[in-house]
Amino acid sequence: MESSPSSDPLDLDAIRSRVKELEEIHSNCKDDDDSVMSSQDSQELLQDCALQLQSKVKQIMTDCSDFSFLGIEDLDVFVDHLKEELTTAEANSAKISNEIDILTRTHNEDSSEFENELEVMKGLLDNITSQEKKEEEKGSDCASLSREDESNLTCLHGDEEYEVLKLKNQIDERNSILKSLQDFEYAFTRFDALEQIEEALSGLKVIEFDGTCIRLSLRTYVPKLEGLLCQQNIGDTTEPSEINHELLIEVIKGTMEIKSVEIFPNDVYVGDIIDAAKSFRELFSQLALVETRSSLEWFVRKVQDRIIQCTLRRAVVKNANSSRYSLEYVDRHETVVAHLVGVDALIKVSPGWPISSSPLKLTSMNTADHYLEEIPLSLLCKVEEVANSLGEDLRENLSSFVDAIEVILKEQMQLHIHPAGTSKQ
Repeated sequence: MESSPSSDPLDLDAIRSRVKELEEIHSNCKDDDDSVMSSQDSQELLQDCALQLQSKVKQIMTDCSDFSFLGIEDLDVFVDHLKEELTTAEANSAKISNEIDILTRTHNEDSSEFENELEVMKGLLDNITSQEKKEEEKGSDCASLSREDESNLTCLHGDEEYEVLKLKNQIDERNSILKSLQDFEYAFTRFDALEQIEEALSGLKVIEFDGTCIRLSLRTYVPKLEGLLCQQNIGDTTEPSEINHELLIEVIKGTMEIKSVEIFPNDVYVGDIIDAAKSFRELFSQLALVETRSSLEWFVRKVQDRIIQCTLRRAVVKNANSSRYSLEYVDRHETVVAHLVGVDALIKVSPGWPISSSPLKLTSMNTADHYLEEIPLSLLCKVEEVANSLGEDLRENLSSFVDAIEVILKEQMQLHIHPAGTSKQ
């Protein structure tokens, strides 16, 4: 049996009611077939049979009313006719009985098939009902699960929102750190550039600092001597244009106050500058006029000035050497020592010499031990007096001043050997 599709849902209650009606009808029919025929029905059936027999007999009697007048042959024919009628009646009876059997068997088969179809229909209805109950239970479970899932989804959504917010905060923190690093990189790059510029301009670079000890690289640029030392006779010089030193400065812990200083190479005397820096710090710290680090800055500038000054002085002294005498600059005492024959002349230089036009001064003269008898102290004092009385223009130039001292020394030696009174006699 094919079912036509329909958009309307099946009315299971109506189908179930219709199946029940068919089941009752079939049950009633089966009960009628199995039960004994009622007395009224039996009487009606007997009456019908009697009427049929009576009608048949009347017809025979009508047809054979005069069989008494028939002869023997006619009776035989009549009997044969009756036999034929009987045979025909029996054949009809057998045919009817056979048809009854066929109808009974067909009825039983149809009834059994109908019962089977009813059972199948009932099974289908029960199955559909069971499925409906399961669907309802499933729907109820689904609704419960849906509410639970919705609750879980809400919790999950809340957790996800928390994670998103947490990640967003982390991203903001990372962006803030990144911006700080970028700012730091920019500041560091700028500071490094400024440090390089400062190093190029000042020649100063911090190599190491451990809290109490500062190691500085000091590059000092020396100006060209030509045209700078107008009062000195400067020829071709090979002095470097820059000189490198290292300063190892020990400071008091927690401050920039100078405690001790070493310079490498130790070719420049800085002891007086250190003492001055300490005095400078003590003086101005009491007056609260400058920061503590000013003494350190002042010290470094003074050291550079001293390096330039010593380099220029050594260059002038080196250029002033002669075959008759040799010159040596002693930085500690700011003195040029002229090694003359048997005598050392100590010439004090002024603070601004040789750049400034400051006259030199002969401070003392010393003789070797084996010349003590030949050159008395009074003679040396006389040489100092005469030399320092020379004109400033002559005393500003080292070579000229040493040459003049040499001439004066020779003159005084001649006077000492040959006094003026003896030469007249």
